[in-house]
Amino acid sequence: MISKNWLSESVRVCAISSVVGLLACAFLRAQPPQVTRKPAVALLDPADAADWQKWTGEIGWQLILWPAPPDSNIDTRVLNLASAVDAAVKAGTADPLRVYVVARGEASAAVWYAISRTPDRYAAGAAIGGSPKAAIDSGRIFAANFTHVPVLWVSDPPGEALAQKLKAAGLNLEWRPVASASTASVLFQWLGQHHGEEFPTSIDCETNSPTFAHCYWIDATKFDPAERNDVLPSTRIPGSNGAALDLGGFSYKLDEPGPGVLIASLPPKYSGPLKVGDRLVELDGRSLANAHAFQDMLEKVTEDQRTVVMVQRGKDRVRIETRIVVPRHDPPISARVQAHYVPEEHEIEVVSRTVTEMRVNVPAGWLPARLLWNGLALEEWKEPGCWVLTMQKELLDAKRCQ
Repeated sequence: MISKNWLSESVRVCAISSVVGLLACAFLRAQPPQVTRKPAVALLDPADAADWQKWTGEIGWQLILWPAPPDSNIDTRVLNLASAVDAAVKAGTADPLRVYVVARGEASAAVWYAISRTPDRYAAGAAIGGSPKAAIDSGRIFAANFTHVPVLWVSDPPGEALAQKLKAAGLNLEWRPVASASTASVLFQWLGQHHGEEFPTSIDCETNSPTFAHCYWIDATKFDPAERNDVLPSTRIPGSNGAALDLGGFSYKLDEPGPGVLIASLPPKYSGPLKVGDRLVELDGRSLANAHAFQDMLEKVTEDQRTVVMVQRGKDRVRIETRIVVPRHDPPISARVQAHYVPEEHEIEVVSRTVTEMRVNVPAGWLPARLLWNGLALEEWKEPGCWVLTMQKELLDAKRCQ
């Protein structure tokens, strides 16, 4: 943005009727407009832009968003938003170390997904309301990717139990009840406390897709599932077992108060026994307090089994015999890279699983250094910039990036 001080000073100097004044005027006019890098909020739900535009404007932050087609999948939306962040950073308007990804309500699950897919774009994230369950059930949430990107989740009290489970699984998470974080000022104060690093000395990333294999100063570019490494276990947070009632597709809101589970919608041409407005109040003879209790019961089922559901329909109760179906899943394959720069040893240590080629880009201040990748050594690495490292038959090869 053009500085008002710069503009007013140029007008004052150019009014001076002297040779010195005219020379100063020419100099000022030749200076490029000053651009201020601002903290930025990357918004995952463009439909929610009005409030965020107001809040960020009040504190002088930038709002970044990239409207996506309604039918676009979550990976496309996450990539589009990352591209918008990159464009704002390249334009010099957004501070690359203070970009925060946010969403509210049902869209908030995408915050967790975006961080897990593109962790190095964000310094922190905030999910207001909603639940991370949809993101976790995708099987693509890896705790390692949250190492440098904490998440603030503001939700109703039932969310605290899930938050504790996620923290126990290693996810960098802070949970707060709605009552303690109900104002925008509290939210932005929390976000503003977190800053990224251009070259973190320790990085740790995991992915199941080459499209999302960028990890700060390392890009994993080739994968081989045969390259196992038990030193690096997966940090994937397990999602739901997928158990469901065999009653046809139906939807319900996780935060809907009980008793029971309110059927919110049914698919077109639904021919099953349920109706919109029904409440599932008992499962296999046990009362259902709410949707959370329903999910907890399904999570404990390990194989297909017959069951009985009691449905409250107006003043009537309807008994339905059905099954709980548990789908079979193949074990997921992922790649993980963990790297550390140890200045005292002048050494860069890289440990990976499933990776056979990577691009490494380190600052000049770290060099010269010795690089170790899964025990293979690259002695006296002296030149900064991008290098391609390839591991083949216990040999490590290094060459400049094209």
